Amino acid sequence: MRTELRVTRAEVASTSAFKLKTDKKTSLSVVEGEIQASRFVAKRQEKKVKNFDGFSGDVDFTADWLHDRTGLLLLIWSMPRNLVLSSLGSMAHPGRMLDADHDSDDESLASLPPFSAAGSTMDSHTSNDVSMRSPSPTPSVWSMTSSIRAQAFKQEYGRELNNYSEVYRLPADDEELDRLNKQHEMFIEVMGKYPPCLPEVMRDDVPGETKACLDLGCGSGAWIMELAREFPQSVTVAVDLVPMQSLTMPDNCRSEIDDINLGLEHFFGDFNVVHARLISSGIRDYPNLIDQIAHVLRPAGLLIMMEFDFYVYEHRPDGNHQRLELDTSIVGEPWLARWMSYVHVAAQNAGGYPDAATHIHRWITAHPAFEHSVYNDYWIPVSPHPGFDEFQKRIGAQMRDDILSFLKSGRPLLLGSGIPEPIVNELQANAERELISASRAQYIRCQSVHCRKKVS
Repeated sequence: MRTELRVTRAEVASTSAFKLKTDKKTSLSVVEGEIQASRFVAKRQEKKVKNFDGFSGDVDFTADWLHDRTGLLLLIWSMPRNLVLSSLGSMAHPGRMLDADHDSDDESLASLPPFSAAGSTMDSHTSNDVSMRSPSPTPSVWSMTSSIRAQAFKQEYGRELNNYSEVYRLPADDEELDRLNKQHEMFIEVMGKYPPCLPEVMRDDVPGETKACLDLGCGSGAWIMELAREFPQSVTVAVDLVPMQSLTMPDNCRSEIDDINLGLEHFFGDFNVVHARLISSGIRDYPNLIDQIAHVLRPAGLLIMMEFDFYVYEHRPDGNHQRLELDTSIVGEPWLARWMSYVHVAAQNAGGYPDAATHIHRWITAHPAFEHSVYNDYWIPVSPHPGFDEFQKRIGAQMRDDILSFLKSGRPLLLGSGIPEPIVNELQANAERELISASRAQYIRCQSVHCRKKVS
């Protein structure tokens, strides 16, 4: 059994910063790296280490210990059940020990107007701090010390948020991950699993090249883990502001923590597919992100993006549904549209780019690295309104449940932006009543683009 540890970026740290505790001799694989130019590529070296922190006998030891741009040490690992990893070092201060142990804090961790069922196409997870992999078939114990967890998460307004980005202000707790998993299933029914060309792009047909997929802002990881299972010969990387917390992560999937606003240079030229879905509220400069992705993709690689614009649309019989851009100086109906306008302003004021959905097709089409762009507009009912057809009602019921949960998820963003709690409570309570009554024929608009990178 091999245990992979990976701490990415910046400066090489001393091996004395870590300690392994185990009740039996264990083979350990780590990577020892040095920085090459701006791509943060690790050069691998092998060496034997004797009597390493209590191990008796020889331990195969290969190391790459780097610290991330924030100065916070986080680890990436997959481990057998008998192995417990303790992080005892801060990469900002190599050799200095942190008080962290594993005694008690284990945690297993095309346009469809106005709306129609998806076609038969199949569908189709992001950067760099913590990565882990669960061995098969029995999932490993994923252990996080309280010290590491305290650095990765913070509590605000009764929810658990990431501790890295002040831009992305939605929760990263179990309640939110459950919402995202259900949302993923709904999106598959509406949009399909992934673009029809993805299987061709991911086909294992290039000698000496392992196909690779990167998911930026992976959320629960549902999308990337499905792709990893469907293409087991590939390598998949899921990047988000917190570690992916799954006991069923495929062997060929790795979770990494990073704020992708800091750049993707360490991924340049490494991936055949890049996927990003509903991340705009956490992105400062969306056009720059698209440019970065152009460098991440290999020639003929596939980019898949989908966003929504943080507005509610009123149904119009001719299909030209009306966007409800409402004044946030007023508290009144229509309640869901009013609440969403508050969220739009709060996300923008936090530094996000909630309007990205409106522009991604133009940005991608205008970028010189891309070709063959395909645009799709999806109008998803917010509730099972009596005037909708049966499919719309069924999807509307699912989206209503998603939004009811999203109303709770949005509280840290709204309260943190300075909106008084009584106003947040009034907006939320009335939006909930409006959704449950299904009294308004309204939509959420999701806009997606996929394209290929030019070969030359």
